[in-house]
Amino acid sequence: MKKLMVFLLMGCLGSLAWAGEQKKDVAERLQMATDVLSQMASAPDKGIPEEVLDSAKCIAVVPHLVKGGFIFGGKHGRGVATCRTASGWSAPAFISVGGGSAGLQIGIEGVDLIMLIMNDKGMQQLLTSKFQISGEGSAAAGPVGRHASAGTDWKLDTEMLTYSRSKGVFAGLTLEGAVVQQDSDSTTSVYGRNVSFQSVLQGEVATPKIGRAFMKAVADTAHKAKVQEAREGQDK
Repeated sequence: MKKLMVFLLMGCLGSLAWAGEQKKDVAERLQMATDVLSQMASAPDKGIPEEVLDSAKCIAVVPHLVKGGFIFGGKHGRGVATCRTASGWSAPAFISVGGGSAGLQIGIEGVDLIMLIMNDKGMQQLLTSKFQISGEGSAAAGPVGRHASAGTDWKLDTEMLTYSRSKGVFAGLTLEGAVVQQDSDSTTSVYGRNVSFQSVLQGEVATPKIGRAFMKAVADTAHKAKVQEAREGQDK
């Protein structure tokens, strides 16, 4: 009986330790994602165009996405997403990105990834909790700079625009073949249960304290883009 009690106690302590480490990892990831958005907003000429940000229905940030390999190319990382709702931006939903191309590659590079969901079809894909980026209208490398060039087609049927950030500079990134899905471990550690993507991203779950700084960065970035676009529209 004593051995059983000791075994159960050790199991509980182990679970608590794992939960503590998991929450610490999520907190660090949220801080890195917050930093990516703040740095993007402070360098508009090298960032995402204001009108693109203003049109986005959802924003996802994956700090330090690892891409590349020695034999098979691939991408893997964990991040956080949020969508516009009737009352503002939704609470953060945690995601993982994995998969990619096959072929001979040399070297491994860590980049920050930003994904912008641009239309209702793309948003519905995200709400399914798991989908594969299949190219051809599904995702495209987004335009970079203070304004999107009139010659770009980002306003058409592309569901998602993707960007990479390395050494402070943003560039379009192709993610064809990658799988985006709910990060259940991170979700459970933050919300206390494995709540669905749909309930979080549709604004049915309150933002936890750990996610408030990230949500403020999202709101500030989107607001700054909207104000700047309106101001420049008046000057024309």
